[in-house]
Amino acid sequence: MEERRQVTPLAEVERLASRYEPRDFAGALRVNGLSVIAEVKQRTPSMGVLTTDYQPAHLAASYERGGAAAISVLTHRAGFGGALDHLDAVREATTLPILRKDFITERYQLVEARAHGADAVLLIVAALTSHSLTDLINVANEHGVGALVEVHDAEEARVAVEAGAQLIGVNHRDLRTFDVDLTLTERLRPMIPRDRVLVAESGIKGGADARRMRAAGADAILAGEVLMRATDPAAVIRELRGA
Repeated sequence: MEERRQVTPLAEVERLASRYEPRDFAGALRVNGLSVIAEVKQRTPSMGVLTTDYQPAHLAASYERGGAAAISVLTHRAGFGGALDHLDAVREATTLPILRKDFITERYQLVEARAHGADAVLLIVAALTSHSLTDLINVANEHGVGALVEVHDAEEARVAVEAGAQLIGVNHRDLRTFDVDLTLTERLRPMIPRDRVLVAESGIKGGADARRMRAAGADAILAGEVLMRATDPAAVIRELRGA
């Protein structure tokens, strides 16, 4: 980020961002049934390389054919093999709303997301103070960008709700051990007001898991690994949506 900021100052990023009108990310998830946010990523810290033939635009087009509500794009380079160029490529390939998934801690990254065609950003409670979380949600609102606020436990869920998050993602994967606990959405659902959009994230491997998340009260799921490893990602999305 610091390298990019030296090349393109915030004022220029703000100008570029103003040229893109964000789509309604939250609205795309507020549909009857279970919405699917389909993710593109080359690798993960826990699973390693998911594909050696990584084509974000091709994947995004396939996801849209399968009925995905939105696309999640990893832009974090070190851990996930991501890049801002992948946002540009996916924006060219689909009309669906796009989530920029990264470790976002500053206004610069959030505005940069809109400049590259993203309609929402991921904000991870564990990576922010409650004050900085509130500030970034306000920046997102100011720029018409959605903020998916990710939580991993009850205390983080409380922080997200009190910060005014309208989109709350429950990540089943422990960031320290990488263990997955699908009961987390079920346990945290009572803490999250029904007027907020709840997204169940990580560890969802098929229709049975998707149905479980729907029964737990999730409005949407975020699926990545199961799609990246699939020979027919569109068919997998149709299976997940059928939950």
